Amino acid sequence: MLEGLVSTMRAEEIWGIRWRSCAHPLSHRFMETSTEKKSLVVLAADVYTISDLLNLINEVGPHISALKTHVDMVTDFKRDEWEKVLIAAKKHDLMIFEDRKFADIGKISQIQMGGIYDIRSWADLVTAHRVSGPDIIDGLAAGWDDVKRIGGVFLLAQMSSRGNLLTPDYTDSVISTGTSSPHVVGYIGNGSSDEEIAQLRKKAGEGRLIWTPGVNLEIGEGKLGQRYGHPYDAIKSGADAVIVGSGIYNSTNPKESAMAYAKASWDALIERDMNG
Repeated sequence: MLEGLVSTMRAEEIWGIRWRSCAHPLSHRFMETSTEKKSLVVLAADVYTISDLLNLINEVGPHISALKTHVDMVTDFKRDEWEKVLIAAKKHDLMIFEDRKFADIGKISQIQMGGIYDIRSWADLVTAHRVSGPDIIDGLAAGWDDVKRIGGVFLLAQMSSRGNLLTPDYTDSVISTGTSSPHVVGYIGNGSSDEEIAQLRKKAGEGRLIWTPGVNLEIGEGKLGQRYGHPYDAIKSGADAVIVGSGIYNSTNPKESAMAYAKASWDALIERDMNG
């Protein structure tokens, strides 16, 4: 009965208070796409060639809601070839989320939005650290302004890697900065810890999204200090998207894996927001 009811509901009904509280248009775009696809999965496409990236997008595109890239990992990058990635993302209604983790002063960050990769011209969202000061956000926004585009910033409030230096006090500063900026869409949280996600949601309120890496259907320790939590638990604890990489692209069947992550994340959202 509930499943039939949910299938007819609009994004603003599914997302409730989050839809009403988030003002940035890209927040609503994500919520609309995720509702259409019944997936809160952001694909971390950490592959090294454009052909591999295209194959991955076309295989799992119907089951993900955004595409996270590391453009400087692509060994055969050429601007005209990169255009094929942009076309594939558009075909599958995916915002492009460049995980650049900008960390310099505002003016340098504005310049870095251009450069050889010209991130400002194709990325809808980027990540940034707060460590250099709040002006970095205005610098990134100025980069999009230079090409007459609207983009949004995700600030790293937590990390899932072992031994990181993002202390609770630092997280508080990140949230203070994000709350005061119209360019901040949300925060990156620690998907390996349900408790930390819940704490981040409590501090952040309802007006910003929380996206979390560090999740896997097989929880536990990964390589090089990476830790994993379960995607269902991450969403139930207050995250709005799970960022999944190797759990999909290293799978023997990426499409089936993407569908499994989509179901886990969507089921958690429905139970969280529809059942209280």
